[in-house]
Amino acid sequence: MTSKDYYFDSYAHFGIHEEMLKDEVRTTSYRDAIIKNKAIFKDKVVLDVGCGTGILSMFAAKAGAKHVIGVDMSNIIDKAKLIVEENGLSDKVTLLKGKMEEVELPFDKVDIIISEWMGYFLLYESMLDTVLVARDKYLNPGGMIFPDTATMVISTIEDGEYKEDKLNFWDNVYGFKMTCIKDAAMHEPLVDTVEPRFVNASHCVFNTIDIMTVKKQDLAFDLPFEIAINRDDYVHAFIAWFDIEFRACHKPIHFSTGPFAKYTHWKQTVFYTKNTLTVCKGDAIKGNISCAPNADNPRDLDISIKYVMNGKMDSSEENLQFRMC
Repeated sequence: MTSKDYYFDSYAHFGIHEEMLKDEVRTTSYRDAIIKNKAIFKDKVVLDVGCGTGILSMFAAKAGAKHVIGVDMSNIIDKAKLIVEENGLSDKVTLLKGKMEEVELPFDKVDIIISEWMGYFLLYESMLDTVLVARDKYLNPGGMIFPDTATMVISTIEDGEYKEDKLNFWDNVYGFKMTCIKDAAMHEPLVDTVEPRFVNASHCVFNTIDIMTVKKQDLAFDLPFEIAINRDDYVHAFIAWFDIEFRACHKPIHFSTGPFAKYTHWKQTVFYTKNTLTVCKGDAIKGNISCAPNADNPRDLDISIKYVMNGKMDSSEENLQFRMC
């Protein structure tokens, strides 16, 4: 089984869909963006990319769409067809199993594309590539994409206790050194829920993605950031999250996956620094964050954070390399 096969097979399991459907922030944001904009969806042909259980397709049908086409590569679509039938929407919703690049739609063009394509750190195992294929091939001029904007944000955290437990544990495991595992763990970002009280710097939006215009090559990036420390503290890691907007709505809808917002299943992504930084209020950390698909497995991400800090009490400069896999 290839990594791509495993990816699609994993989305056949009900547990993943249960977690996503129970993510109230995610599901209600999509529901509100569709159901509260019936004037936009009325009599439109809608394409749901990566339709899963068909929940977004059914929202669109309920909002008055002329017809909805849902496409998914995973075996979950077999259940989705039963779900659509059970809810009396088979005349409004057509579900197709296969790759977006290969399936034949019953319409030459569509008016609206809906998709929940986001992954951890926004782009890990995301379906944005597939959404762009659908956009370029099927979206009518003047068409819309829901959601249409994503922003990526970076800050810093104090996380000494967890870092000690997570990483320094390997220095002495019942009297034995296992530093090779510590070294490997340092290069793997941690996806977890971070309490807001641990965030100790300003938030920098380092990347804004306009899904209506972005090109696939733009999804690999090397972008600058600058954050200001907001209290005397220590920095053990960088933290990243993303925000999503439905700007095409009559009244734009927005949700955040950040630590100051309500929980989502995407949580936040933590990148531990090798050095512990002693920071003072007003200190600046400047740098670049880069991200690109891994050469061996494009579903993995190679992420680097290069930063410089010349603070009141401490100075530090590192080039941190991570692989999200």
